Amino acid sequence: MNWKQLISNKRLGQEHMHAERHDDRSEFKRDYDRLIYSAPFRRLQNKTQVFPLPGSIFVHNRLTHSLEVSSLGQSLGNDVCKKLKEIHPELANTLFEEIGTIVSAACLAHDLGNPPFGHSGEKAIQTFFTEGEGACLKGQLSPEFWNDITHFEGNANAFRLLTHQFIGRRNGGFVMTYSMLASIVKYPFASSIAGNHGKFGFFQSEQEDYKKIADELGIICKSDNGEPLKYARHPLVYLVEAADDICYEIMDIEDSHKLKILSFEKTSKLLLGFFDEKTQNHIKERIEEQEVTDLNEQVVYMRACVIGKLEYECVKTFVDNEEKILNGEFKGSLIDNISDLPRNAYKKCEEVSKNKIYLSKPVLDIELSGYKILDTLMNVFIDAAVNPERYYSKQLIRRVSSQYDIHSESLEIRIMAIIDYISGMTDVYALDIYQKINGISLPIV
Repeated sequence: MNWKQLISNKRLGQEHMHAERHDDRSEFKRDYDRLIYSAPFRRLQNKTQVFPLPGSIFVHNRLTHSLEVSSLGQSLGNDVCKKLKEIHPELANTLFEEIGTIVSAACLAHDLGNPPFGHSGEKAIQTFFTEGEGACLKGQLSPEFWNDITHFEGNANAFRLLTHQFIGRRNGGFVMTYSMLASIVKYPFASSIAGNHGKFGFFQSEQEDYKKIADELGIICKSDNGEPLKYARHPLVYLVEAADDICYEIMDIEDSHKLKILSFEKTSKLLLGFFDEKTQNHIKERIEEQEVTDLNEQVVYMRACVIGKLEYECVKTFVDNEEKILNGEFKGSLIDNISDLPRNAYKKCEEVSKNKIYLSKPVLDIELSGYKILDTLMNVFIDAAVNPERYYSKQLIRRVSSQYDIHSESLEIRIMAIIDYISGMTDVYALDIYQKINGISLPIV
Protein backbone atom coordinates (compact mmCIF):
# COMPACT_ATOMS: atom_id res chain seq x y z
CA MET A 1 0.00 0.00 0.00
CA ASN A 2 1.18 3.57 -0.54
CA TRP A 3 0.24 6.73 1.31
CA LYS A 4 -0.68 8.86 -1.69
CA GLN A 5 -3.34 6.35 -2.73
CA LEU A 6 -4.43 5.55 0.84
CA ILE A 7 -5.35 9.16 1.58
CA SER A 8 -8.27 10.23 -0.60
CA ASN A 9 -10.90 12.90 -0.09
CA LYS A 10 -13.31 11.25 -2.53
CA ARG A 11 -16.77 10.89 -0.94
CA LEU A 12 -18.86 7.74 -0.95
CA GLY A 13 -22.04 8.57 -2.84
CA GLN A 14 -20.66 11.75 -4.41
CA GLU A 15 -17.79 10.39 -6.47
CA HIS A 16 -18.68 12.45 -9.54
CA MET A 17 -20.05 15.55 -7.85
CA HIS A 18 -18.15 18.79 -7.28
CA ALA A 19 -20.00 20.76 -4.64
CA GLU A 20 -19.40 24.49 -4.39
CA ARG A 21 -17.46 25.41 -1.25
CA HIS A 22 -17.89 28.61 0.74
CA ASP A 23 -15.10 28.18 3.30
CA ASP A 24 -11.57 26.85 3.58
CA ARG A 25 -12.31 23.64 5.48
CA SER A 26 -10.68 20.50 4.14
CA GLU A 27 -12.91 17.58 3.15
CA PHE A 28 -11.70 15.69 6.22
CA LYS A 29 -12.62 18.61 8.49
CA ARG A 30 -16.07 18.47 6.89
CA ASP A 31 -16.25 14.81 7.93
CA TYR A 32 -15.47 15.84 11.49
CA ASP A 33 -18.07 18.60 11.50
CA ARG A 34 -20.80 16.41 9.99
CA LEU A 35 -20.23 13.87 12.72
CA ILE A 36 -20.12 16.21 15.66
CA TYR A 37 -23.37 17.92 14.63
CA SER A 38 -25.18 14.65 13.88
CA ALA A 39 -28.00 13.13 15.92
CA PRO A 40 -26.29 9.69 16.27
CA PHE A 41 -23.26 11.40 17.77
CA ARG A 42 -25.37 13.45 20.22
CA ARG A 43 -27.14 10.30 21.32
CA LEU A 44 -23.83 8.94 22.63
CA GLN A 45 -24.23 11.24 25.65
CA ASN A 46 -26.96 8.88 26.87
CA LYS A 47 -25.21 5.59 26.19
CA THR A 48 -23.27 3.63 28.79
CA GLN A 49 -19.50 3.44 28.45
CA VAL A 50 -18.68 1.09 31.35
CA PHE A 51 -20.30 2.44 34.48
CA PRO A 52 -23.98 3.36 34.93
CA LEU A 53 -24.85 6.82 33.66
CA PRO A 54 -23.80 9.43 36.21
CA GLY A 55 -25.59 10.38 39.36
CA SER A 56 -23.74 12.64 41.79
CA ILE A 57 -20.33 11.51 40.49
CA PHE A 58 -19.58 12.13 36.83
CA VAL A 59 -17.99 9.28 34.91
CA HIS A 60 -17.55 8.72 31.19
CA ASN A 61 -20.35 8.02 28.79
CA ARG A 62 -19.92 7.15 25.11
CA LEU A 63 -19.90 10.83 24.13
CA THR A 64 -17.17 12.02 26.49
CA HIS A 65 -15.17 8.89 25.67
CA SER A 66 -15.45 9.56 21.93
CA LEU A 67 -14.39 13.19 22.34
CA GLU A 68 -11.33 12.17 24.34
CA VAL A 69 -10.43 9.45 21.84
CA SER A 70 -10.78 11.99 19.03
CA SER A 71 -8.47 14.44 20.80
CA LEU A 72 -5.83 11.77 21.32
CA GLY A 73 -6.30 10.51 17.76
CA GLN A 74 -5.53 13.99 16.46
CA SER A 75 -2.25 14.01 18.39
CA LEU A 76 -1.31 10.53 17.21
CA GLY A 77 -2.02 11.40 13.58
CA ASN A 78 -0.20 14.73 13.70
CA ASP A 79 2.88 13.27 15.36
CA VAL A 80 3.04 10.32 12.96
CA CYS A 81 2.67 12.75 10.05
CA LYS A 82 5.54 14.90 11.31
CA LYS A 83 7.89 11.95 11.73
CA LEU A 84 7.02 10.22 8.46
CA LYS A 85 7.48 13.43 6.48
CA GLU A 86 11.06 13.50 7.74
CA ILE A 87 11.51 10.00 6.30
CA HIS A 88 9.45 10.66 3.15
CA PRO A 89 9.77 14.35 2.27
CA GLU A 90 7.73 13.75 -0.89
CA LEU A 91 4.62 13.46 1.35
CA ALA A 92 4.85 17.16 2.26
CA ASN A 93 2.14 19.36 0.76
CA THR A 94 -0.08 16.36 -0.02
CA LEU A 95 -3.30 15.07 1.57
CA PHE A 96 -1.08 12.96 3.84
CA GLU A 97 -0.63 16.06 6.00
CA GLU A 98 -4.30 15.72 7.00
CA ILE A 99 -4.04 12.33 8.67
CA GLY A 100 -4.47 13.91 12.12
CA THR A 101 -7.87 15.24 11.07
CA ILE A 102 -8.85 11.93 9.43
CA VAL A 103 -7.97 9.96 12.57
CA SER A 104 -9.73 12.49 14.77
CA ALA A 105 -12.94 12.21 12.72
CA ALA A 106 -12.73 8.41 12.64
CA CYS A 107 -12.34 8.41 16.43
CA LEU A 108 -15.54 10.46 16.75
CA ALA A 109 -17.33 7.82 14.71
CA HIS A 110 -15.85 4.64 16.15
CA ASP A 111 -18.64 4.03 18.70
CA LEU A 112 -21.63 5.27 16.69
CA GLY A 113 -22.83 1.73 16.02
CA ASN A 114 -22.83 0.57 19.62
CA PRO A 115 -26.28 -0.36 20.96
CA PRO A 116 -27.53 0.84 24.35
CA PHE A 117 -25.96 -0.67 27.49
CA GLY A 118 -22.59 -1.33 25.92
CA HIS A 119 -21.29 -4.88 25.61
CA SER A 120 -24.40 -6.41 27.18
CA GLY A 121 -26.51 -4.76 24.47
CA GLU A 122 -24.39 -6.40 21.78
CA LYS A 123 -24.72 -9.78 23.49
CA ALA A 124 -28.49 -9.39 23.85
CA ILE A 125 -28.87 -8.86 20.09
CA GLN A 126 -26.55 -11.77 19.25
CA THR A 127 -28.02 -14.26 21.70
CA PHE A 128 -31.61 -13.45 20.79
CA PHE A 129 -30.86 -15.33 17.57
CA THR A 130 -28.49 -17.99 18.95
CA GLU A 131 -30.18 -18.80 22.28
CA GLY A 132 -33.53 -16.99 22.33
CA GLU A 133 -36.80 -16.80 20.43
CA GLY A 134 -35.03 -15.76 17.24
CA ALA A 135 -33.27 -19.11 16.84
CA CYS A 136 -36.32 -20.50 14.99
CA LEU A 137 -35.74 -17.99 12.16
CA LYS A 138 -32.49 -19.56 10.96
CA GLY A 139 -34.15 -21.62 8.23
CA GLN A 140 -35.89 -18.54 6.79
CA LEU A 141 -32.73 -16.48 6.41
CA SER A 142 -29.65 -16.68 4.20
CA PRO A 143 -26.45 -18.05 5.79
CA GLU A 144 -24.69 -14.71 5.19
CA PHE A 145 -27.42 -12.72 6.93
CA TRP A 146 -27.54 -15.25 9.76
CA ASN A 147 -23.80 -14.83 10.30
CA ASP A 148 -24.24 -11.05 10.42
CA ILE A 149 -26.98 -10.99 13.05
CA THR A 150 -25.60 -13.77 15.26
CA HIS A 151 -22.26 -11.93 15.38
CA PHE A 152 -23.85 -8.45 15.62
CA GLU A 153 -20.98 -6.06 16.16
CA GLY A 154 -20.82 -2.37 17.03
CA ASN A 155 -17.88 -1.75 14.69
CA ALA A 156 -19.70 -3.20 11.67
CA ASN A 157 -22.81 -1.31 12.68
CA ALA A 158 -20.89 1.99 12.72
CA PHE A 159 -19.79 1.39 9.13
CA ARG A 160 -23.42 0.61 8.22
CA LEU A 161 -24.67 3.76 9.93
CA LEU A 162 -22.20 5.92 8.01
CA THR A 163 -22.69 4.31 4.59
CA HIS A 164 -26.17 2.79 4.40
CA GLN A 165 -28.76 4.71 2.41
CA PHE A 166 -31.60 4.80 4.94
CA ILE A 167 -35.01 5.99 3.77
CA GLY A 168 -35.06 9.75 3.35
CA ARG A 169 -31.27 10.00 3.38
CA ARG A 170 -29.83 10.49 -0.09
CA ASN A 171 -26.38 9.87 -1.52
CA GLY A 172 -25.40 6.95 0.70
CA GLY A 173 -25.64 7.95 4.33
CA PHE A 174 -23.37 10.60 5.80
CA VAL A 175 -21.40 10.90 2.53
CA MET A 176 -18.02 10.55 4.22
CA THR A 177 -14.60 10.44 2.60
CA TYR A 178 -13.17 7.09 1.58
CA SER A 179 -10.13 7.38 3.87
CA MET A 180 -12.17 8.30 6.93
CA LEU A 181 -14.57 5.38 6.37
CA ALA A 182 -11.70 2.90 5.90
CA SER A 183 -10.11 4.17 9.11
CA ILE A 184 -12.99 2.97 11.31
CA VAL A 185 -13.04 -0.60 9.98
CA LYS A 186 -11.03 -2.39 12.65
CA TYR A 187 -11.83 -5.89 11.38
CA PRO A 188 -11.89 -5.65 7.56
CA PHE A 189 -13.51 -8.98 6.77
CA ALA A 190 -16.93 -10.62 6.50
CA SER A 191 -18.86 -12.10 9.44
CA SER A 192 -18.47 -15.63 8.06
CA ILE A 193 -14.80 -15.58 9.09
CA ALA A 194 -15.30 -13.73 12.39
CA GLY A 195 -14.18 -16.81 14.32
CA ASN A 196 -14.43 -17.24 18.08
CA HIS A 197 -13.77 -13.57 18.84
CA GLY A 198 -16.93 -12.68 16.89
CA LYS A 199 -15.55 -9.47 15.38
CA PHE A 200 -16.01 -8.38 11.77
CA GLY A 201 -16.05 -5.16 9.78
CA PHE A 202 -19.15 -4.89 7.64
CA PHE A 203 -22.55 -6.50 7.18
CA GLN A 204 -23.42 -8.25 3.94
CA SER A 205 -25.52 -5.23 2.97
CA GLU A 206 -22.46 -2.92 3.07
CA GLN A 207 -19.87 -5.38 1.77
CA GLU A 208 -19.78 -3.87 -1.73
CA ASP A 209 -19.33 -0.40 -0.24
CA TYR A 210 -16.26 -1.53 1.68
CA LYS A 211 -14.89 -3.36 -1.36
CA LYS A 212 -15.32 -0.21 -3.45
CA ILE A 213 -13.49 1.89 -0.85
CA ALA A 214 -10.71 -0.65 -0.33
CA ASP A 215 -10.08 -1.11 -4.06
CA GLU A 216 -9.97 2.65 -4.61
CA LEU A 217 -7.47 3.15 -1.77
CA GLY A 218 -5.31 0.19 -2.75
CA ILE A 219 -5.89 -1.71 0.50
CA ILE A 220 -4.43 -5.21 0.21
CA CYS A 221 -7.03 -7.94 -0.37
CA LYS A 222 -6.16 -11.16 1.46
CA SER A 223 -8.90 -13.42 0.10
CA ASP A 224 -8.80 -15.46 -3.08
CA ASN A 225 -11.66 -15.69 -5.57
CA GLY A 226 -14.65 -17.46 -4.07
CA GLU A 227 -13.49 -16.92 -0.47
CA PRO A 228 -15.22 -14.57 2.01
CA LEU A 229 -13.96 -11.01 1.66
CA LYS A 230 -10.90 -10.18 3.78
CA TYR A 231 -8.56 -7.19 3.60
CA ALA A 232 -5.54 -5.85 5.41
CA ARG A 233 -6.27 -2.90 7.67
CA HIS A 234 -6.02 0.65 6.40
CA PRO A 235 -2.91 1.92 8.28
CA LEU A 236 -4.81 4.68 10.08
CA VAL A 237 -6.99 2.05 11.77
CA TYR A 238 -4.01 1.33 14.03
CA LEU A 239 -4.00 4.94 15.26
CA VAL A 240 -7.77 4.97 15.84
CA GLU A 241 -7.47 1.69 17.73
CA ALA A 242 -4.56 2.99 19.83
CA ALA A 243 -6.46 6.14 20.82
CA ASP A 244 -9.45 4.02 21.82
CA ASP A 245 -7.33 1.48 23.71
CA ILE A 246 -5.51 4.17 25.68
CA CYS A 247 -8.57 6.19 26.61
CA TYR A 248 -10.74 3.19 27.36
CA GLU A 249 -8.27 1.54 29.73
CA ILE A 250 -6.69 4.53 31.44
CA MET A 251 -9.90 6.57 31.87
CA ASP A 252 -11.63 3.52 33.39
CA ILE A 253 -8.91 3.46 36.04
CA GLU A 254 -9.57 7.14 36.81
CA ASP A 255 -13.35 6.60 36.93
CA SER A 256 -12.89 3.60 39.22
CA HIS A 257 -10.98 5.75 41.67
CA LYS A 258 -13.72 8.38 41.63
CA LEU A 259 -16.31 5.70 42.33
CA LYS A 260 -14.11 4.26 45.12
CA ILE A 261 -13.86 0.90 43.40
CA LEU A 262 -10.08 1.33 43.49
CA SER A 263 -8.20 2.95 46.36
CA PHE A 264 -5.86 5.87 45.81
CA GLU A 265 -2.90 3.64 46.68
CA LYS A 266 -3.91 1.02 44.11
CA THR A 267 -4.69 3.63 41.45
CA SER A 268 -1.43 5.54 41.86
CA LYS A 269 0.55 2.29 41.82
CA LEU A 270 -1.06 1.30 38.53
CA LEU A 271 -0.48 4.67 36.89
CA LEU A 272 3.07 5.18 38.13
CA GLY A 273 3.87 1.65 36.95
CA PHE A 274 4.22 2.99 33.40
CA PHE A 275 7.43 4.80 34.36
CA ASP A 276 10.89 4.00 35.67
CA GLU A 277 11.79 4.97 39.22
CA LYS A 278 13.42 8.26 38.21
CA THR A 279 10.35 9.42 36.29
CA GLN A 280 8.04 8.27 39.09
CA ASN A 281 9.95 10.45 41.55
CA HIS A 282 9.79 13.38 39.11
CA ILE A 283 5.99 13.02 38.83
CA LYS A 284 5.64 12.92 42.62
CA GLU A 285 7.85 16.01 42.94
CA ARG A 286 5.75 17.89 40.38
CA ILE A 287 2.59 17.06 42.33
CA GLU A 288 4.20 18.40 45.53
CA GLU A 289 5.56 21.52 43.79
CA GLN A 290 2.14 22.38 42.41
CA GLU A 291 0.59 21.72 45.85
CA VAL A 292 -1.98 19.32 44.45
CA THR A 293 -3.54 18.00 47.66
CA ASP A 294 -6.84 16.65 46.29
CA LEU A 295 -6.40 12.93 45.60
CA ASN A 296 -8.67 12.99 42.55
CA GLU A 297 -6.56 15.77 41.04
CA GLN A 298 -3.38 13.83 41.76
CA VAL A 299 -4.87 10.90 39.85
CA VAL A 300 -5.77 13.27 36.99
CA TYR A 301 -2.16 14.46 36.77
CA MET A 302 -0.76 10.93 36.82
CA ARG A 303 -3.32 9.84 34.23
CA ALA A 304 -2.27 12.70 31.95
CA CYS A 305 1.36 11.60 32.24
CA VAL A 306 0.42 8.02 31.34
CA ILE A 307 -1.56 9.09 28.26
CA GLY A 308 1.37 11.23 27.11
CA LYS A 309 3.74 8.29 27.57
CA LEU A 310 1.49 5.87 25.67
CA GLU A 311 0.94 8.39 22.86
CA TYR A 312 4.70 8.71 22.42
CA GLU A 313 5.17 4.93 22.48
CA CYS A 314 2.43 4.29 19.91
CA VAL A 315 3.77 6.94 17.52
CA LYS A 316 7.25 5.41 17.77
CA THR A 317 5.87 1.89 17.21
CA PHE A 318 3.88 3.01 14.17
CA VAL A 319 6.82 4.80 12.57
CA ASP A 320 9.25 1.96 13.34
CA ASN A 321 6.85 -0.55 11.76
CA GLU A 322 5.64 1.57 8.85
CA GLU A 323 6.86 -0.92 6.22
CA LYS A 324 5.12 -3.88 7.88
CA ILE A 325 1.93 -1.87 8.27
CA LEU A 326 1.92 -0.82 4.61
CA ASN A 327 2.58 -4.42 3.56
CA GLY A 328 -0.29 -5.72 5.70
CA GLU A 329 2.15 -7.78 7.77
CA PHE A 330 1.98 -6.02 11.15
CA LYS A 331 0.65 -8.28 13.92
CA GLY A 332 -1.49 -7.15 16.83
CA SER A 333 -2.22 -3.62 17.96
CA LEU A 334 0.23 -0.78 18.52
CA ILE A 335 -0.18 -1.22 22.29
CA ASP A 336 0.84 -4.88 21.90
CA ASN A 337 4.13 -3.76 20.39
CA ILE A 338 5.28 -0.85 22.56
CA SER A 339 8.33 -1.18 24.84
CA ASP A 340 8.26 -3.63 27.74
CA LEU A 341 7.71 -1.36 30.75
CA PRO A 342 4.62 0.52 29.54
CA ARG A 343 3.25 -2.61 27.84
CA ASN A 344 3.47 -4.63 31.05
CA ALA A 345 1.92 -1.76 33.02
CA TYR A 346 -0.95 -1.61 30.51
CA LYS A 347 -1.51 -5.35 30.86
CA LYS A 348 -1.63 -4.92 34.64
CA CYS A 349 -4.34 -2.27 34.21
CA GLU A 350 -6.25 -4.66 31.95
CA GLU A 351 -6.02 -7.39 34.57
CA VAL A 352 -7.29 -5.10 37.33
CA SER A 353 -10.07 -3.82 35.07
CA LYS A 354 -11.22 -7.34 34.28
CA ASN A 355 -11.19 -8.58 37.88
CA LYS A 356 -12.03 -5.49 39.91
CA ILE A 357 -13.88 -3.05 37.64
CA TYR A 358 -15.90 -4.99 35.06
CA LEU A 359 -17.03 -7.48 37.72
CA SER A 360 -17.95 -4.76 40.23
CA LYS A 361 -21.56 -4.54 41.37
CA PRO A 362 -22.46 -1.26 39.56
CA VAL A 363 -21.15 -2.63 36.25
CA LEU A 364 -22.77 -6.05 36.65
CA ASP A 365 -26.09 -4.44 37.60
CA ILE A 366 -26.21 -2.27 34.49
CA GLU A 367 -25.20 -5.23 32.30
CA LEU A 368 -27.92 -7.45 33.77
CA SER A 369 -30.59 -4.76 33.43
CA GLY A 370 -29.43 -3.75 29.96
CA TYR A 371 -29.43 -7.33 28.72
CA LYS A 372 -32.98 -7.90 29.94
CA ILE A 373 -34.24 -4.66 28.40
CA LEU A 374 -32.61 -5.31 24.99
CA ASP A 375 -33.67 -8.98 24.95
CA THR A 376 -37.28 -7.97 25.61
CA LEU A 377 -37.25 -5.29 22.90
CA MET A 378 -35.74 -7.72 20.40
CA ASN A 379 -38.33 -10.35 21.25
CA VAL A 380 -41.32 -8.04 20.85
CA PHE A 381 -40.19 -6.05 17.82
CA ILE A 382 -38.69 -8.93 15.82
CA ASP A 383 -41.94 -10.84 16.32
CA ALA A 384 -43.75 -7.81 14.91
CA ALA A 385 -41.41 -7.78 11.89
CA VAL A 386 -41.98 -11.50 11.28
CA ASN A 387 -45.77 -11.25 11.71
CA PRO A 388 -46.61 -7.70 10.53
CA GLU A 389 -50.26 -8.53 9.81
CA ARG A 390 -51.17 -8.94 13.49
CA TYR A 391 -52.92 -6.12 15.34
CA TYR A 392 -50.26 -5.72 18.05
CA SER A 393 -47.50 -5.95 15.44
CA LYS A 394 -49.04 -3.06 13.51
CA GLN A 395 -49.09 -0.96 16.69
CA LEU A 396 -45.45 -1.73 17.44
CA ILE A 397 -44.35 -1.07 13.88
CA ARG A 398 -45.86 2.42 14.09
CA ARG A 399 -43.30 2.99 16.84
CA VAL A 400 -40.37 2.41 14.47
CA SER A 401 -38.84 5.50 12.88
CA SER A 402 -39.80 6.09 9.25
CA GLN A 403 -36.13 6.07 8.18
CA TYR A 404 -36.02 2.28 8.63
CA ASP A 405 -37.48 0.03 5.93
CA ILE A 406 -39.81 -1.86 8.26
CA HIS A 407 -42.47 -2.28 5.55
CA SER A 408 -40.17 -4.05 3.09
CA GLU A 409 -41.38 -7.29 1.51
CA SER A 410 -38.05 -8.87 2.50
CA LEU A 411 -37.98 -10.48 5.95
CA GLU A 412 -34.25 -9.88 6.23
CA ILE A 413 -34.62 -6.18 5.54
CA ARG A 414 -37.45 -5.93 8.12
CA ILE A 415 -35.33 -7.72 10.72
CA MET A 416 -32.38 -5.44 10.01
CA ALA A 417 -34.69 -2.43 10.30
CA ILE A 418 -35.57 -3.52 13.83
CA ILE A 419 -31.90 -4.02 14.71
CA ASP A 420 -31.13 -0.55 13.31
CA TYR A 421 -33.96 0.92 15.38
CA ILE A 422 -32.99 -0.79 18.64
CA SER A 423 -29.22 -0.33 18.29
CA GLY A 424 -29.75 3.40 17.70
CA MET A 425 -31.60 3.87 20.99
CA THR A 426 -30.09 5.58 24.01
CA ASP A 427 -30.13 3.74 27.34
CA VAL A 428 -32.91 5.96 28.68
CA TYR A 429 -35.05 5.63 25.55
CA ALA A 430 -34.65 1.84 25.53
CA LEU A 431 -35.73 1.73 29.18
CA ASP A 432 -38.71 3.98 28.43
CA ILE A 433 -39.91 1.78 25.55
CA TYR A 434 -39.34 -1.35 27.65
CA GLN A 435 -41.49 0.03 30.46
CA LYS A 436 -44.27 1.14 28.13
CA ILE A 437 -44.61 -2.12 26.20
CA ASN A 438 -44.62 -4.03 29.49
CA GLY A 439 -47.28 -1.76 31.00
CA ILE A 440 -44.90 -0.64 33.75
CA SER A 441 -45.35 3.04 32.95
CA LEU A 442 -47.84 5.11 31.02
CA PRO A 443 -47.16 8.33 29.15
CA ILE A 444 -47.96 11.45 31.15
CA VAL A 445 -50.00 13.94 29.13
